Amino acid sequence: MLWSLFKIVLFVAIVAGLTLGAGFLMESTGGIQITAGGTEFTLGPLQSVIAALVAVVLVWVLLKLIKLLIATLKFINGDETAISRYFDRNRERKGFQALSEGLMALASGEGRLAMAKATKAEKYLHKPELTDLITAQAAEMTGDRKKAEQVYKRMVKNETTRFVGVRGLMKQKLDAGDTTTALKLAERAFAIKPKHEEVQDTLLRLQAQTADWSGARKTLNAKLKHGALPRDVHKRRDAVLALSEAKDVLDEGKTIEAQEAAISANKASPDLIPAAAMAARSHVAKGRKKYAVRILKKAWQAQPHPDLASAFAEIEPEETAQARLKRFRQLTSMNPDHRETRLLLAELNLAAEDFPEARRALGPLAETEPDTRVLAITAAIERGEGASDAVVRGWLARALTAPRGPQWVCDNCNSIHTEWMAVCPNCNSFDTLSWTTPPQSDSVLPAGAEMLPLIVGAIEDKSDAPDAAAAAEVIDPDPAQPDIEASETEPENSDTSDATDETVEPEKTK
Repeated sequence: MLWSLFKIVLFVAIVAGLTLGAGFLMESTGGIQITAGGTEFTLGPLQSVIAALVAVVLVWVLLKLIKLLIATLKFINGDETAISRYFDRNRERKGFQALSEGLMALASGEGRLAMAKATKAEKYLHKPELTDLITAQAAEMTGDRKKAEQVYKRMVKNETTRFVGVRGLMKQKLDAGDTTTALKLAERAFAIKPKHEEVQDTLLRLQAQTADWSGARKTLNAKLKHGALPRDVHKRRDAVLALSEAKDVLDEGKTIEAQEAAISANKASPDLIPAAAMAARSHVAKGRKKYAVRILKKAWQAQPHPDLASAFAEIEPEETAQARLKRFRQLTSMNPDHRETRLLLAELNLAAEDFPEARRALGPLAETEPDTRVLAITAAIERGEGASDAVVRGWLARALTAPRGPQWVCDNCNSIHTEWMAVCPNCNSFDTLSWTTPPQSDSVLPAGAEMLPLIVGAIEDKSDAPDAAAAAEVIDPDPAQPDIEASETEPENSDTSDATDETVEPEKTK
């Protein structure tokens, strides 16, 4: 509004100034006297100014005629494009001026102005490879997706702009959620420019989402070949893809291929926990227990994990609790101060009914890192050592409101998953799941639940307490959770192999 008012005022001021100047010239005396061929011409002040302007125009026209004459002479001498260049030079100047203004408008966020300038530049230049890109991006800026799609399709037909057109259509399909078409466009863009990092990443992500693990591994190898990926990162991600491929083969019932793929994935990245567990089970299925032990020990040394302990227990499923405790020293002797090692050793001693040793193995975790699993083990230890029912119920009640402990958490969106997978279903990010403790949300706890341990623990009930294993099932009804009291309720001469198998079963998330 103010700018429009300023322009009006400025125009009125200029007109007023010219009017005053013309009036002054008409009223003034004197002038210019010109003698030509014995004839004298006397011009007044106003006529002198007009004559000067006319002279300037005549000189400009004369220069243009001279340039045209030169171009004509060049054409006569054999330069066939001399005259066309003369007329095109002015058009190019106007076209490049419009193109420059269109780029500035696009950078300034003025989409409609950018499209108008691009249309004007195309009128003068006839270079769609320059103007179509501005038009397409300006159309996207203004929300005209149909116009942008038309321009991108036109760009695909031009060999010079084909990659830009395919990439633009690919991004449009991704925004629209059409991953099937976007995958085909990404493959085409990758074929045109295999070194383009953005296209490589997009193609890899789409292939992982559609479970095209073989194609994803080829794309990953291309990233390594063109220097877009460090070698150590490539080894890790290739192992993730190989493991995912092995899982798919396993689902199809081709166990031999799955075993080979799992072993291959473990060799590529020994610290990848799911690959190590699957590779160990593959070796056990083939009767090569020593290889399975070697794999699990190497992975446990890198990062202790319940899945590794579960796979280690499956190597000798029929052993007694004492024999299992002795065999597991191969793992528990490594990383002895690690939280998972302490929990594993405590569960093994619970199965062997050595409750004091289980308490020593657990250490201060009940005070420093109290989660559901730690508190349930503590309740089992209290029960085994003959504590009152109120004490046991108090520990179990605390476990109801305690954090779940480490789980598979996506580093990108912080969503929690019950098992490891290559692609996060929530945000579709690739290889972002980590075994870590998620932040505890207060909204999960019911109102007043934090008072439950005090209330339950304060009750002195002389009646028979419910079985601790049943209470543990209340905490976590998942049948895959270990029965922490199984070893207490069984006779000494009973077979404890099933109970000990469950003590090392990994805790599953809800």
